[in-house]
Amino acid sequence: MVRSNVFSFCSSNGVNQIHCRQWTPEGDVRAVIQIVHGVAEYIERYNDFAAFMAERGFLIVRDDHLGHGQSIADDSELGWFGEENGWSCLVQDEKILREQLRAQHPDAPLVLFGHSMGSFIARTYLGWYPGDHELCILSGTGYHSAIVCKAGKMLAQREIRAHGSKYRSKSLQNIAFGSYMKGIDDPLGENDWICRDKEVVRKYDADPLCGFTTTAGLMRDMMEGLGIICRKSHLAKMDREMPVLFIAGDADPVGSYGKGVNKTAACFRQAGMSDVSVKLYPGARHEVLNELNKQEVWDDVLSWLEQKLPR
Repeated sequence: MVRSNVFSFCSSNGVNQIHCRQWTPEGDVRAVIQIVHGVAEYIERYNDFAAFMAERGFLIVRDDHLGHGQSIADDSELGWFGEENGWSCLVQDEKILREQLRAQHPDAPLVLFGHSMGSFIARTYLGWYPGDHELCILSGTGYHSAIVCKAGKMLAQREIRAHGSKYRSKSLQNIAFGSYMKGIDDPLGENDWICRDKEVVRKYDADPLCGFTTTAGLMRDMMEGLGIICRKSHLAKMDREMPVLFIAGDADPVGSYGKGVNKTAACFRQAGMSDVSVKLYPGARHEVLNELNKQEVWDDVLSWLEQKLPR
């Protein structure tokens, strides 16, 4: 029988407690999957996928990032990583969690699974700590040029100078996410771009821990992270033998409707990565794990893992 439990660890910032949930399978653990969630959401939104994988022998662990879910000290921290070094803290927190998982399961392969902003965190991790995970899955990722990242960071820094790092900037929010609804007919609201399943969107819209206006500090830090992962010098540090799977909807604006996903995969290959696969789902939007065809996506993830995991 699958078991679920929560635990926490002290963040790399030395202040916050990072909230985590673990799903443990019955019997032997085939592999440990470390899930890194996206911006303006939290770990409980992965429960269905986690239960599916745990029932098939995988141990699933995920954590609420700084500024998200139950890892915030108070409401003012929602959508805020910190006064400085925010992106580094996010990556270091994943490193802390990874070390705990390796100590607890020394013989089990480790899989890094990053969605959306979590995929950017995962891609940072791959260059900073190559070899820490045997496999990597990147969901809903995208491509951003160095020029775009630099311009976005400058805009965020301007807002911070004027209003402080916890300022919730509608203008930055609109620049970052405002175009995502383009081409969506008969929307329920401003977040239909995440998924075609109307019930998923309705719950997302009603959840105060989802879809909130992020802080200028978060935007600055995320632009910093995006600037890191687009550098050839960073890509060159990744473990070239590690298999990587990209999954995304071809109607996902974050991945430029498939183009950004394919471009990022091409960058991985150009950096010497020897085993890079891409799966685009026709008509699917950003959250493929929650899409109308989610069972197909889950089955594909399971099949890929079974092919790539050591026997």
